[in-house]
Amino acid sequence: MHTRHQLSRGLGEKQQSGPGCPPQNPTVSLEGDVAAVRLALDAQDGPVVLVGHSYGGVVISEAGLHPQVAALVYVAAFAPDKGESANTLIADPPPGAAVPPILPPRDGFLFLDRAKFAESFAGDLPAEQAAFMADSQSPWGVDALNGAVTDPAWQTKPSWYLVATDDRMIPPPAQRAMAERADSDTVEVAGSHTVYVSRPPEVAALIRQAAGH
Repeated sequence: MHTRHQLSRGLGEKQQSGPGCPPQNPTVSLEGDVAAVRLALDAQDGPVVLVGHSYGGVVISEAGLHPQVAALVYVAAFAPDKGESANTLIADPPPGAAVPPILPPRDGFLFLDRAKFAESFAGDLPAEQAAFMADSQSPWGVDALNGAVTDPAWQTKPSWYLVATDDRMIPPPAQRAMAERADSDTVEVAGSHTVYVSRPPEVAALIRQAAGH
């Protein structure tokens, strides 16, 4: 799940790191998000590193077979295998693991409980910043949650994975298991699910490593 604030931070990092235009995913369905990414990839004139955070990992896994994609970077993200979705990957958490505070759907869309947002999603950010992010959540479509990957790009494209060791949305052991399955070059960083906001130098360094491979 993402907030407008997160998207703006991601755009700023992209502008500093190199040319390109990260797409604004509609987050209504996986199919729609993949289509948006592919449109952006079609407009690029050179190799692209696709970076996905959280549910964005599902999107890059499905969109990453595009010929422009040279590498994949997962930042505290889902890295599904064929037939898996974000929903299947969170359906059976390990004993004692934190459970994402996803509220019941409203008109086909999901949000995180605002009262639990900071603890679960942004535990290492200032309270005011976490509150803003909670208030600016983008709706996440149930169809996006349930969208299953058909041909995971990490099976044929090189990948990198950043494990956020203090993540309370995707348990770190699950992140490590997905990274190992994808044979990703992996780093671990002490940070919450919003590690790319709290620890941007480490995230940017991993993206540069993927770009220079």
